[in-house]
Amino acid sequence: MRDILDAQLLDALDAIQGEIFEGEVWRATWATRDPLAGSSAGGRWSPDNSFDALYTSLERDGALAEIYYHLSRAPVFSSSHTYINKIAVSLSSVLRSSVEQIQKIGVADPLATRIDYLKSQPIGAAAYLLEFDGLIVPSARWDCNNLILFPEKMSNDEQLKLVEANDVNWPAWREATGVR
Repeated sequence: MRDILDAQLLDALDAIQGEIFEGEVWRATWATRDPLAGSSAGGRWSPDNSFDALYTSLERDGALAEIYYHLSRAPVFSSSHTYINKIAVSLSSVLRSSVEQIQKIGVADPLATRIDYLKSQPIGAAAYLLEFDGLIVPSARWDCNNLILFPEKMSNDEQLKLVEANDVNWPAWREATGVR
């Protein structure tokens, strides 16, 4: 992981004060997946096989827009059962980054919907290395923020609790939001 980080990035993020986050977030998952389990498969803010990351959104529609984007890229939209999960979170040190801060660090367009993670993954890796519990960043899929958590940084099970899980009705959601 250190090979994708540079000293300037680490210094820039280290200068940002971590903040407490207590609230509810949303995560859309397959019905068979544990909504509280992270993944090391990699994503916009986490390099492949480096550390577990749990991607959530501060808004319900943000979480649904994210999974919908990935499902809609497939040749056939999956009919697998999907849940929208509400999760209570309590973290002591979260890195909050605005679009402007991310641009200063070197990501020209942090809201770009294309899958180009070469600039954003080092930010997540640096936040992990600097011992943040997670990071709050703008969503590329919805007008809201996402919270990416680092489960390995959590000291107890009380920091992450499933509040509720509901079936996703994709046709109703698309009609209500205008997403196609």
